Amino acid sequence: MTGPDDSGAIAARDPDGRENADNPPIRRLEDWDAEALLALADEYDTPLYAIDLDRVRENCERLRAAFPDAEVRYAAKAHTGRAVLETVRDAGMAAECAAAGEVKRALDAGFSGDGIQYTAVNPPARDLDYVVERWGEHPDLTVTAGATDTIDRLRERGFDGRLCVRVNPGVGAGHHEKVRTGANAKFGVPYDRAAAVVDAARADFDVVGIHAHAGSGISGDDLANHRELVRRMGDLAREVGGLEFVDVGGGFGVPYREDEPPLDLDAVADATRDALGDADATLAVEPGRYVVADAGVLLARVNTVKEFPDTTVVGVDAGMTTLLRPAMYDAYHAIRNVTDPNGPAIPVTVAGPICESADVLCEDRPLSRPSRGDVLAVGNAGAYGYEMSSTYNSRPRPAEVALSGGRAGLARRRERLADLTELETDAPPN
Repeated sequence: MTGPDDSGAIAARDPDGRENADNPPIRRLEDWDAEALLALADEYDTPLYAIDLDRVRENCERLRAAFPDAEVRYAAKAHTGRAVLETVRDAGMAAECAAAGEVKRALDAGFSGDGIQYTAVNPPARDLDYVVERWGEHPDLTVTAGATDTIDRLRERGFDGRLCVRVNPGVGAGHHEKVRTGANAKFGVPYDRAAAVVDAARADFDVVGIHAHAGSGISGDDLANHRELVRRMGDLAREVGGLEFVDVGGGFGVPYREDEPPLDLDAVADATRDALGDADATLAVEPGRYVVADAGVLLARVNTVKEFPDTTVVGVDAGMTTLLRPAMYDAYHAIRNVTDPNGPAIPVTVAGPICESADVLCEDRPLSRPSRGDVLAVGNAGAYGYEMSSTYNSRPRPAEVALSGGRAGLARRRERLADLTELETDAPPN
C-alpha cells in the first residue's frame, strides 16, 4: 500500500495518546488520530471511507476467543470490500452470504466452498442459478433456505447438497424495527412446522443445520430475546437430531453513542451457550457489524455554513447517498471536526447535498465550530456505510481507502460522472 508510512499516524490511540496494544472492546471516534485523517482527506479527497484492516483483524480475534468452540461466520453484507473479506478469511472465519453477488465476492476473495454459507431470502431465479452452478464446482458450499418453495426450486435445479433450514422462531430483536427479523414472517419457515420441513427435506438433501437470526444491532434489553431465540433453536435441534450445526445468527451490537458501554461479548457468548443447552451439534454465529463497524470512518468536507436563530446548518459533501443509516433508521453516528477538534462547540445540523429533508447526518449536535473547508469525521461507519451507498441524484459513490500496518492504499476508486451512464443503452423508444 502507498500513503502514510508512520504506524503511529494511522493506529487508534487511547485517550491519553498511547497506541492501543490490548485489543480494546470498542474504538471510539476520538481514538482515531485527527492529523492522520486530515492527511487521508487531503490525499484522496472527500467524501472518503477509510477502513482499518488491523482493527477488523482484532475484532475477528475477539470473536473467535469468545466463541472458541463455535463456527464464526462473517455476515458479509456488513462490508463486502475485497480487502475486508480477505482479512476476515485470513483470520479464520467463514462467510455468510445473503445474495449471489456476495457468494461471488467471497469466492473471488479466496474463501473455499466449505467456508461459504448462502442464506437465501426469497432468492431471484438468477441467484439460485448462479449459486447452484458454483455448488457444482464447490460441493461443500452450504445453502440456507427459508421457505419450502425455495427448497422445491433448489430440487428442480438438481441441487442435492448441504442444506440448512432457516426457522422463524417468533422472537425478534435489534436497534430498529426495520432490522428485527426473528419474528418477521419474511424470514424462515414457521417454528411449529420446522421439524416437519427438516424431516421432509432429508429425503433429497444433506440437511446439515438449522438457522435463525433475531435482528441487527442487538444489545442491552434485546439480549433477553436473543437468548430466548437460542433456547428455542436448541429445543428444535434436540427434536430433529442429526445436525452438524445450529446457527443462531449474529447481530451483536456496538455502541454508536459516546456514552454507551461496549457489549460484554464474553458474557453474551456464555449466555448463548447456556441457552442452547446440550445439543449434539456445533454452535454457529454470524457477526457482521461487530467485525467492521468501529473499523471504519467517513470523512466529509464542509462547503456551506448557514446560521439560523436556533441552529447552524453545516453543509458537507457527504449525505444520505454516502451514509444512509441516519435517514433510514434515525441512526446516531458520532461526528468530530478533525480540522479543529478542540474549538468551542456550538449546536449544528450537518446536512448533505441531496435534495431531501431527510438528508442530514445529525441535528443540533454540539460540535467544534466548523468553517468552510474543515473536515468532519463520522464514526462507526465501517458497517453498512459504503454497502448502502447509492447514486441517487446522480451522485457518484465515494472512494475508500484501506489501512494496514500504518499504511494506506486505495481500495475502491471514486466513481466518476461518466460511470453513472456506463450501463445505459442507445436503444430507441417503442
